[in-house]
Amino acid sequence: MHSPSSQAALPAFLDVGYSFESAGRTISEADIVQFAGLSGDFNRLHVDAEYAKSTRFGQRIAHGLLVLSVLSGLTTQTVAYRGLEPYVMALIDLNCRFPKPTFIGDTVHARVTVADCVADAKPGRVKVVFRREAVNQRGEVVVQADFAMLMRQPGAAA
Repeated sequence: MHSPSSQAALPAFLDVGYSFESAGRTISEADIVQFAGLSGDFNRLHVDAEYAKSTRFGQRIAHGLLVLSVLSGLTTQTVAYRGLEPYVMALIDLNCRFPKPTFIGDTVHARVTVADCVADAKPGRVKVVFRREAVNQRGEVVVQADFAMLMRQPGAAA
């Protein structure tokens, strides 16, 4: 664990290991069709049921970036995240992976854990890495993303 120089001044929600979860959301066929139209990603694995039957998944899967977007939305709708908002300055890095597919009809919820907290070069700021995971109804992690956020320490000038 990395510690900011004024660790004692940080609220508990910036402690490494702090976590919270969101409500769930079911991924629908309409979500996939609309995301394909919005993004221009009409990969047959997402939009062609007959083709998708012949793949290792046996059916269409949701776009990974769709599920990442849903994960972000589920996170920001939580009471816990609303408590963080006054301190958020910027998203500065994002790393993600997609260990399992998400199928039409799967319900995912967000599990968010503070993975790291490091003092920034400028006083009054910290870099906090939030590990966000989209977890389906089977308990499988389908998206794992580390969001590095630049955050203002409480009491520091905005």
